[in-house]
Amino acid sequence: MKNWKIYLSLVFIYIAMQIGSVFLAEALIQYFKGDPSYTLQEAKYHGFAWSLFISNALAALLFYLLLFRKKNFFRVFKGKPATLGYTVLWGVIGFFLALLGQMVAGMIELSFGVEAGSENTALLSDIARVSPIVIISMVIFAPILEELIFRRVLFGGLYQKTNFIIAALVSALIFAAVHGELQHTLIYMAPALVFSFIYFKTKRLLAPILAHLLMNGFVVVVQLNIEKILDYQEKIESLFVFFK
Repeated sequence: MKNWKIYLSLVFIYIAMQIGSVFLAEALIQYFKGDPSYTLQEAKYHGFAWSLFISNALAALLFYLLLFRKKNFFRVFKGKPATLGYTVLWGVIGFFLALLGQMVAGMIELSFGVEAGSENTALLSDIARVSPIVIISMVIFAPILEELIFRRVLFGGLYQKTNFIIAALVSALIFAAVHGELQHTLIYMAPALVFSFIYFKTKRLLAPILAHLLMNGFVVVVQLNIEKILDYQEKIESLFVFFK
């Protein structure tokens, strides 16, 4: 199968996953509503979490079946791919660069009057507290599926026809738009640009997948422990006031 056919197949599966999860969520919400131990809100959260997990798992399986024999599909850049150790190192570096990029992007957005905080992240965090199965989708499936679509298909495909700058900017912009929070376009573009860079640097898709995984995992841990973190911060601030 030619690469452009694989591109179309992957994008179709990804879009079908997004649409399918909506319809599956409705059915699962009705199922969880039948359990008297759940409130209406909890039933909705469980329905959404399980629909996302199931649709992501099916998409990941289809991606694997489509690609596991297509070794040439992952050869995008000229030159020898980085070693596994070097790739993992850049995955970790990419995680910190992505966080730094988001911090800078956040400050820029604040200077333009954009309120801080992502509604998507807040909602998923609330769902994770009720139905932890969604964490697997957020931390494992999302990095793998999104990096295949946005880094290999979009960035990689555009890079082969244009250059790094155009491919990175266009793929990052589409990555931001797909997340549906246009006011936070810079927040989403920043890590996407970092992921494209470390993909180009290592010539291995594993690097951005690892950085993306670490970033999502970090966000989940922070969000699920936000009350403890804020309480600890208040205690530290009170100590500074005491010794001032």
